[in-house]
Amino acid sequence: MSNGCKSCPSASASGGCSSGQDPKNCGTKTPTPDDLKIAKTLGRIKHKIVVLSGKGGVGKSTVSANIAMALAQAGKQVGLLDVDIHGPSIPRLLSLTDAKPHVEPDHMEPIPYSSNLWVMSLGFLIPDKETAVIWRGPMKLGLIRQFVRDVTWGDLDYLVTDCPPGTGDEPLAALQTLGKEAHAVIVTTPQGVAVDDVRRSVTFCRQMGNPILGIVENMSGFVCPTCNTTHDIFNSGGGEALAKEMGVPFLGRIPMDPEVVRSGDEGYPFMKVQGDTPTGQALKKIVEPILALG
Repeated sequence: MSNGCKSCPSASASGGCSSGQDPKNCGTKTPTPDDLKIAKTLGRIKHKIVVLSGKGGVGKSTVSANIAMALAQAGKQVGLLDVDIHGPSIPRLLSLTDAKPHVEPDHMEPIPYSSNLWVMSLGFLIPDKETAVIWRGPMKLGLIRQFVRDVTWGDLDYLVTDCPPGTGDEPLAALQTLGKEAHAVIVTTPQGVAVDDVRRSVTFCRQMGNPILGIVENMSGFVCPTCNTTHDIFNSGGGEALAKEMGVPFLGRIPMDPEVVRSGDEGYPFMKVQGDTPTGQALKKIVEPILALG
């Protein structure tokens, strides 16, 4: 293994390359049939949106599901890809925990949520909710590539990809597979302990060469349903301050709303039934720059 390979994210412990690269021709290798199939799939998807966060528990999957729902409500053809290998949440958020995709040797069909929203997650493929997925990096990379390569997404306006927290295997594999044209939406909560980690997500996207659509500040204040007073349980403004510090757009704040929690637990996107509430309007504002991509 060369010195350059040792620092490469695709380098495996055995000394090879988990991405299939020949170190002698890295960056100039002849595309494999898998590479060509992935390129063909991506060529039918206008916009790739990757939802990231350096911190867990910030509501990233909820934001992903509701962004996808809002785009579908706007009449767009949308795919929602869950690449959280160890804790896939999207099936539960959409009441699809018992769904099983149709699988053939060379392709698999995404689960239809509506006439213009399709979903894929490892949660559809593991046998039961008690099964732990114990995988190393190369297996994760292989699955994420398969979810792009073999899933029959068809012609999409948007593919929204929900990543697990951090800047490790899954976000890295997602951005490597989707390419440098994939746009990042970075989610944080207002408190400093979250902002510190999310700052690294901004740097991660820049190092990968992917454009950042902006930062979302989730759980930003609690609006009392009785007196309509806002209480900043987790402070407020941390995400906006981070966006200003890092020179990226601030997409908006989503307040803490018990109905968002209830919708997730009961398995339906908040935007499907409560898009006209203040929280729904906040989510619509966040989606506007995504729709503006065309």
